[in-house]
Amino acid sequence: MGLTGGQTGTARSRERFLLGEPVEDGVRGPILNSWRRSRLLGLSPEQTELPYRDDFDPDSRLVRAAAPVLDQLQARFAGSLMNISLADGNGTVLQRRFGEPSLARTLPPIQTVPGFVFAERFAGTNGIGLALAERRLCQVYGAEHFAERSQASACAATPIRDQFSGHVVGVLCFGYPRGYEDPVLPALVHRAAEAIERRLMDQCSERERALLRTYLDARLLARAGGAEGDGHPIALDELTDGGLDRHDQMVLKEKATELICSTGRAAVEVSLHHGRDVTLVSRPLVSDSGVEGVVVEAVLPGDAPAHHLAATVHATSDLAVNLPPHPAPATGGPGPVRGLVLVGEPEVGKYAVAARRRLELLAEASARIGTTLDVGRTARELAETAVPRLADYVTVDLPEAVLRGEESPDPRADLRRAVVHGIRSDCPFLPVGAHVEPLPGTPHMRCLDGEPAVFEPDLSAATDWTAQNPEDAARILAHGVHSLICVPLLARGVLLGIASFYRSLDPSPFGEDDLRLARELVARAALSVDNARCFTREHTLALALQRSLMPRGLPEQGAVEVAHRYLPAESGVGGDWFDVIPLSGTRVALLVGDVVGHGLHAAATMGRLRMAARNFAELELAPDELLTHLDNLLVRLDREEGDEGAAGSGAIAGATCLYAIYDPTSQLCTMARAGHPPPALVDPDGGVTFPDLPAGPPLGLGGLPFETAEIHLPEHSTLVLYTDGLVDRRHRDIDTSMERLRGALAHPDRRPEDTCRAVIEAVAPAHPSDDIALLVARTRTVPADRIATWDLPADPARVSDIRAAATRRLAEWGLDELAFAAELMLSELATNAVRYGSEPVRVRLIHDRTLICEVSDGSNTAPHLRRAASTDEGGRGLFLVAQLSQAWGARYTPHGKVIWAECALDAA
Repeated sequence: MGLTGGQTGTARSRERFLLGEPVEDGVRGPILNSWRRSRLLGLSPEQTELPYRDDFDPDSRLVRAAAPVLDQLQARFAGSLMNISLADGNGTVLQRRFGEPSLARTLPPIQTVPGFVFAERFAGTNGIGLALAERRLCQVYGAEHFAERSQASACAATPIRDQFSGHVVGVLCFGYPRGYEDPVLPALVHRAAEAIERRLMDQCSERERALLRTYLDARLLARAGGAEGDGHPIALDELTDGGLDRHDQMVLKEKATELICSTGRAAVEVSLHHGRDVTLVSRPLVSDSGVEGVVVEAVLPGDAPAHHLAATVHATSDLAVNLPPHPAPATGGPGPVRGLVLVGEPEVGKYAVAARRRLELLAEASARIGTTLDVGRTARELAETAVPRLADYVTVDLPEAVLRGEESPDPRADLRRAVVHGIRSDCPFLPVGAHVEPLPGTPHMRCLDGEPAVFEPDLSAATDWTAQNPEDAARILAHGVHSLICVPLLARGVLLGIASFYRSLDPSPFGEDDLRLARELVARAALSVDNARCFTREHTLALALQRSLMPRGLPEQGAVEVAHRYLPAESGVGGDWFDVIPLSGTRVALLVGDVVGHGLHAAATMGRLRMAARNFAELELAPDELLTHLDNLLVRLDREEGDEGAAGSGAIAGATCLYAIYDPTSQLCTMARAGHPPPALVDPDGGVTFPDLPAGPPLGLGGLPFETAEIHLPEHSTLVLYTDGLVDRRHRDIDTSMERLRGALAHPDRRPEDTCRAVIEAVAPAHPSDDIALLVARTRTVPADRIATWDLPADPARVSDIRAAATRRLAEWGLDELAFAAELMLSELATNAVRYGSEPVRVRLIHDRTLICEVSDGSNTAPHLRRAASTDEGGRGLFLVAQLSQAWGARYTPHGKVIWAECALDAA
């Protein structure tokens, strides 16, 4: 959706929100949460006044640190309508800068004068307030602002932190007209805030330099007192004859960082990878101005004896100011050689900041990566987490098989670009969906061949990479991309793809810490991708199974006009189902059900229940009897599966069901439900009701009765059956859903197909967490002039009168060609009812899609079709009925039974 379309939708959502209507879809989560907080604070969208403070410090540490950065930003946006604001941790604006200085004379004071407070509790949803509330980079566009005065503007804001404490001390905000949008702005405001944070940290250097001067003065004093032969410390990389390599230095600095966190004295021996032993010694240090700190030195024994550790600790005790120097240890050779590792706060602060940022990113990755069980979405979450805090661009390439939920036999053969994400929308990389063909020797192929990661700090010098596709490489380098890290996505021994991290805006190349961080991020993402792949495979199998068990198409019947919808859950296939079952006498059965749970087990159970329900329906059972049989079946299945496996491993938690039989000749609908939501009934005039049917227990409990209810449905009434996934949502009250359903159904002139579409659009969630089954049936009736009924006395001689009357009625209907077959069937059925049944006996003809002949009596004894022997005088009547009709059968009623037979209208 483009910016205009998105803003139009957001504006409508904002209007609905201000009117008190529920708003969930189409509004970003942070914005909606801010709207809700603004409403709870009692803010008005028309509010134009904000608190003003004149007691802020215009020359605070934050202002001094930000001033050069703001100057650079103002120069960068010179001549534009950009408004740059610096606010403190309470939302009070401290500085205002404009790309076009004349703007300050045209805008109201609230937008130009420092001192106004834009905290969310005063100004509602805005960039400064939202950044303080969310404690991260935020963007607010047009209608997302709570206040009317800001509807024409947009902004991007990010908090400014004290790098030592991690506390938010301010906010940097870019404000601009809504139509001015550049994808680089979020990255730019983020980097500008980082520059301010660095300058804040540099402001502490004066006190840190004081600590360093104190340390050097102490060394000179020690030299003058004879405690050491040399009062000048040497550089860390010159501590040994061959020097310390980068790895050794990193080991020492990391250990020194741990030591400097403690204010006490400590000495630790560190073994380096070349077999060298170095002792790190930390001592408290207090400057003349009272600044407290810690100094950490690396000490090599030189020619000192084996007890150099204790001697070294003693020798460094004179580093504490105001303490007298101690004499040097009595040794036969030169004393220990020392090198300064850390003193005070500078180095420790920088490493602590880097470590904290890495930990914060890893913690964020744990929360952001793997929020869904979708392979593509999980890969994109990896990219979104890494940009821009680790890389400027990230691409993820996955085999097609992995996207389908399978393992790829050869990832190099079917690799596809799954994600391209970066600080700019015009990424200079292959687009999503493109086929990726890495060549031998390239970083990507090296990852596919088994390397745990490939690190190219200077892409322009990576000839193997540039040779893969010179044109693409030239285009990428032209965009300023200069450094690359490639990491394979490996999980449980399965190669799932490759993640590539690129830098462009940050001039410094990737380092070893970045490589380790990238590998950790990808390792976490790979597990989530593999989980999503396994889920995709199971979901595909379950969905295929479920669709194979659902109705392939609606059967032919004339009682109702039917439409349906089935929406599987995004997180897993469930056990919802529906069915339409034609019954005798033009009746039809409508059924919806819901098996508790998700996955293959729920889908298989649904199939069992649906097939059983169809079989029970064929027996012409009443709704309450059918539900009783399903309940018993589910109890047996639960018992059998509980016996086969471990307790509870495959137990069926239960199911709900609603079963209805509609008779178009009487316009009566008989229903029963087992713990299922009640149906919706739409009258021909548009009234919507939810009949209060006896609820009944869910299926699977066993031994509890079900009740039926009978409702008269006028012609063109609409009966709506659904599962709870349509109306029961975690973040929405069910009464609200029912009212939405009522509103969507209050249109009696709609066809069932249109009603289905309207209900799904108005009520169903955009991303359903549970299956949804919806069945809409608009009732029809059989005209009275197409039904003929006769009462038959218990006299076989009167059967001929019925035959004659039936022949005349068939002639009126224009069915003379069926008269012979109908006479024979009625004669046999009526004679059997008179001879073997009991009164009252009634004959009925129905002219519908077929010609239906029914004979009812008060007996519960049903006839059985048998093959008569050649010597039998009778027993051939039902055989003739079966031969002359396309279907026949018997059904029981509260007052007896009905024997029926159907003839196709073209049977003659």
